[in-house]
Amino acid sequence: MVSCNGGLNQMRAAICDMVAIARYLNVTLIVPELDKTSFWADPSEFQDIFDVDHFITSLRDEVRILKELPPRVKRRVALGMIYTMPPISWSDMSYYHNQILPLIQKYKVVHLNRTDARLANNGQPLDIQRLRCRVNFSALRFTSQIEELGKRVIRLLRQNGPFLVLHLRYEMDMLAFSGCTQGCNAEEVEELTRMRYAYPWWKEKIINSDLKRKDGLCPLTPEETAITLSALDIDRDIQIYIAAGEIYGAERRMASLAKAYPKLVRKETL
Repeated sequence: MVSCNGGLNQMRAAICDMVAIARYLNVTLIVPELDKTSFWADPSEFQDIFDVDHFITSLRDEVRILKELPPRVKRRVALGMIYTMPPISWSDMSYYHNQILPLIQKYKVVHLNRTDARLANNGQPLDIQRLRCRVNFSALRFTSQIEELGKRVIRLLRQNGPFLVLHLRYEMDMLAFSGCTQGCNAEEVEELTRMRYAYPWWKEKIINSDLKRKDGLCPLTPEETAITLSALDIDRDIQIYIAAGEIYGAERRMASLAKAYPKLVRKETL
C-alpha cells in the first residue's frame, strides 16, 4: 500500500516508482492513495483523476494491481497488523530488496506513507526504467472528462492564433517550501516563513534566500520570466497561457509580464 504526497506531478512520478518497485519485488500493489493534506487540499481519489481500470489492465503483464485489499488481508489491517513507514529518499532497488521485502514477508502488508523521490532516477536496471516510462506515458491516462476538458482548452486557444504555455511555478507553497523570497515584501516573507513551519514534513526551516538563489535553486520570478521570454525573442503578440495556480503577489508581481506580453490568458479567462 502506498500513500502519495505532494502535487500532481510529484504523485505521478511516485506512482511510476511504486509500480516499478512492486514489479521488482514481485508483490501486489494496491491502487495508490493520493495526497489530500497538501497545500492544494484536493479531495480527489485516484479514480477521479486517472482511468483506474486502464491503469490496472494495461500493466497486468507486469504487476498485480488491486483496487483494494482482499477481505482476509483487510481484516489483518483492521486489527492493526500492518507496518507503516516512509522509505529512504533516493534509494536504489537493493534498498527495497534488502530492507522492504523482508518487512512485507513478515507483516504481509506494508504501507509506504511517503513516496516523493523515494527511488533514485539514475543507475536503475534498464527494465525498471522502461517500466517507469510505460507507466507515465501509457498506463496513467486521465479520465475521459479531464481529457475532454484539456482538448476544449486547446481548441479555445487555437481559435485565437498561436500560443505558448507557461508553467509559472510561483505559487505560495513553492515559495514557502523553497524559501525563495526575491521581490517579496516583509509581510509576505513572514507569511511564507509561517507556512514553512506549519508543514512538519518540510525539513528545511531556516533558509537563506540569497544563497538559495545563487545556487540556482529558485524558480524564475514573473519579472525574470518576462526578461527571459524577451531574450528568447518571443513575439509579444502571442497568447501566453498561464498553467499554474494562483500567483503569489497577484497583479503586483505579474505587472511586468503583463506589460511585456499583454495577451496573458488563464483557464478562467478563456
